[in-house]
Amino acid sequence: MAKKILVVGGGGREHAIIKALKKSPDCGEVWCAPGNGGIGYDAHCVNIKATDVETMVGFAETEKFDYVVVAQDDPLALGMVDALAKVGIPAFGPDKAAARIEASKVFSKDLMKKYGIPTAKYETFDDPAKVMEYIKAEGKYPVVIKADGLALGKGVLICENEEQAAEGVKEIMLDKKFGASGNHVVVEEFLTGPEVSVLSFTDGKVVKPMVSSMDHKRANDHDTGLNTGGMGTVAPNPYYTPAIAAECMEKIFLPTIKAMNAEGCPFKGCLYFGLMLTPDGPKVIEYNCRFGDPETQVVLPLLESDLLKIMTACTEGTLADTEVKFSDGAAACVILASGGYPVAYEKGKPITGLVDGQLPDEPDVTVYHSGTAIAEDGQLVTNGGRVLGVTATAPGLPRAIAIAYEAVEHIHFDKLHKRTDIGMRALKALAEE
Repeated sequence: MAKKILVVGGGGREHAIIKALKKSPDCGEVWCAPGNGGIGYDAHCVNIKATDVETMVGFAETEKFDYVVVAQDDPLALGMVDALAKVGIPAFGPDKAAARIEASKVFSKDLMKKYGIPTAKYETFDDPAKVMEYIKAEGKYPVVIKADGLALGKGVLICENEEQAAEGVKEIMLDKKFGASGNHVVVEEFLTGPEVSVLSFTDGKVVKPMVSSMDHKRANDHDTGLNTGGMGTVAPNPYYTPAIAAECMEKIFLPTIKAMNAEGCPFKGCLYFGLMLTPDGPKVIEYNCRFGDPETQVVLPLLESDLLKIMTACTEGTLADTEVKFSDGAAACVILASGGYPVAYEKGKPITGLVDGQLPDEPDVTVYHSGTAIAEDGQLVTNGGRVLGVTATAPGLPRAIAIAYEAVEHIHFDKLHKRTDIGMRALKALAEE
């Protein structure tokens, strides 16, 4: 029996999830809320805010969805999965208690300390004066200051000296730049080494990691400019060797699942491990309680198994018996953003070069829509900071990157901004092997 599915969210990650779900023979009608213009080519979109738990759950009940994928962090932190369970609708994603692993930096850091999971040395504070005392006493720069709650991936400051640290504390704790999430802060030692993102499926018992990836957070080439939600990704990440993968499974992945069980909040869904491969071994920089964006846009195109089967196995606790297989190939995603992102940018610019949201005659390229809308005249237009994610797959990374950049040349809108060096660091690492 084909399942009627609702995906909660409205960006490139959700588009990638929907495209992957549609390959499943068990997948029937797909809806997305709120979705966006480009997602509308692949699913029915309904304009309900992802954070409006009550309306979303009411809609899911009325429409009799068989399964809901809660893809965005905020609704997970607000307990949407719990609310769906109450009305008897199974969902993919952690419940409210387990979502704290991302929603509270203090919770996740304390969890790692208590269970001996390798991470950066840290302290938590709710008094701005104490923060500066600690930073001065440690005397190590750069130092990392993080707002405790969800700040759309932007509540992290890297301070090079005492003056910057004082300014950062003021910004987060006194000026409340990130709102209430700045009531508590985490001060952390600055780790060095290659970064790796590993998304994993888990049913609260076993962990099945997805192919590793490498994100590019800074707005401009050579990792300069402001931090963004991500300007592009590649997979697999060449720094993440089989030996490191085995070490991560033993020292980080399984211990995290066990720790969550021991704390009485088993984690089911997609657990994202943001790792730093330091000279002292892999350490956790952060956990996310959901698929990363834009990591999903390179990871899911390489998935060969049935995503819907895997997701339901996570919900039902049968992941041990479910195949999770990825291709040996590679993928590269280049984000096309609005000029001015991540600060101020204009919306409503017509996008040309696409037919029904995709590039015609490009079998190895998928265009994921992050921030697009359909104007009244039917024209696809920009409607966000990150507009499109252009993903190419190929047998090897050099080819995937080349195809992605060739494809990007066919897409145009006013003030388009992209990085021209996505994957270059990965290619350098491959060359050094």
